Amino acid sequence: MTLSKLTLAVATILGASVTTSAFAIELYVDTKTKQIYAEPGPHRQKMGTFERVEDAAAKAPVVVKPDESTKAELAEIHHDLELKTNELKALEENVIATREAKAKNDEKWFNKINLRGYTQLRYNLPLSGDRIAGDPELKSVGDSSIKDNSGFSFRRVRLVFSGDVNEYVSLYIQPDFASNVSDSQQNFAQLRDAYADIAFDKAHEYRIRAGQSKVPFGWENLQSSQNRIALDRDDALNSAVPSERDLGLFAYWSPSDVQSLWKKLAAKGLKTSGDYGVAGIGVYNGQGLNRAETNDDLYAVAHTTYPVELNFLGYPFTGQVVEIGADAISGYFNPTTGASNVFGRTTGNQIAVSTATVKGVDSSKRIREDRVAVHAVLFPQPFGLQAEWNWGEGATLNPTANSGRGAIESQGLSGGYVQAMYKIDNVFRADGVLIPYVKWQTFDGAWKGATNSPNVSVDEIEAGVEYQIMKALEVTLAYATMDRTNTSTSTSATSQYLGQASGDLMRMQLQWNY
Repeated sequence: MTLSKLTLAVATILGASVTTSAFAIELYVDTKTKQIYAEPGPHRQKMGTFERVEDAAAKAPVVVKPDESTKAELAEIHHDLELKTNELKALEENVIATREAKAKNDEKWFNKINLRGYTQLRYNLPLSGDRIAGDPELKSVGDSSIKDNSGFSFRRVRLVFSGDVNEYVSLYIQPDFASNVSDSQQNFAQLRDAYADIAFDKAHEYRIRAGQSKVPFGWENLQSSQNRIALDRDDALNSAVPSERDLGLFAYWSPSDVQSLWKKLAAKGLKTSGDYGVAGIGVYNGQGLNRAETNDDLYAVAHTTYPVELNFLGYPFTGQVVEIGADAISGYFNPTTGASNVFGRTTGNQIAVSTATVKGVDSSKRIREDRVAVHAVLFPQPFGLQAEWNWGEGATLNPTANSGRGAIESQGLSGGYVQAMYKIDNVFRADGVLIPYVKWQTFDGAWKGATNSPNVSVDEIEAGVEYQIMKALEVTLAYATMDRTNTSTSTSATSQYLGQASGDLMRMQLQWNY
């Protein structure tokens, strides 16, 4: 049956039951005299339309009995309505089933994995200083592209896979595609992080981190390079855990109120070090990132940090947050040994030490390392300060020992940095942020990540500005003046150059986040 026929049939049925009034009248009331009138006029308000009451027989509706044709049409209408009702019910059941299936599928852990990352493109322009390879040349352990004959380079090419398996277990995997095997072999993929967080409560106040992750020693070490303002980490604290990571187990405690404060700081665009707990302890291999363990002893680490809002001090401290803490590590380290052509430094003059295999340590020899560190951070709102220092002792090359052939001994170390910054919002764009900064660092101690764990001396000042054009793009321009020990291996396979070099650089980094 067509829609027009259906409409006509319904109209016929409804029309058959309509009763027409024999008499109707409109009445009006005078708003002043309250008299009733049958015609409109001044000050008369319509009360309504009224009809005469007739006896029940006269008012009874006229009942029209449908003929056989109408009955057939009504039966067809009823049948069509039943079909439509069944179709709608089936459609509704299908929608509900699809929604429930999607909800169950969304609960599967592999549908909760997030993908993000960032890339850093660097360029270092030497302005003055030592640039001749082998003399020694100015190089930095923090940026391998600081050298002679260098151009653009990738500092970081990171992808992060993270997500919650359930309310108590989450995973984190981060490879880097800018790792260098040598000066001529660059941009290899390397595993940086691969760990699981196992929580004991839904608020994740108590959790264990198992796998390869950052060792909680030092505030800047824990801060992601994606968030760090200065171009490189300081040597003094980074020398404790080169590449910041190792394989082990770490337990963290993060109260909910502190988690909320860190999230609030991040929402303001302030760069925290991440949630590594108000307190944390752990054990790890201690030989360095992606390196096999070389002894039967584990390193131990203890970490504590706490952010405090200074609102109780009143103006001008309202809204300011300071974070303070301390860390300690202890363990046994097996240095990598090899032949060296060593340059020492006495009263500003370089002295050559004969080439020979360093004595006093072998692959089974372990040397104890103990360090303590403190940090204090005033988040830039708008002015900020950041400072860290560490002291201790560890395996260090003594090039004049062993009859001038060198030996690795336990020696003292100390160093740290101070950084000042100023945050300026709404620069050229609503989300544009400009952060000028200046950083001074110094270190006197061993760089255990290099062959023979050489003693290094670092004195460096970097002044620059980071411009966050938008969340997806930022650029950093900086000037640096450096005086540091070269720890890199020369082009000769049997010798290593250790000596002091200095120079001035203009540095640039373009970073895009995704």
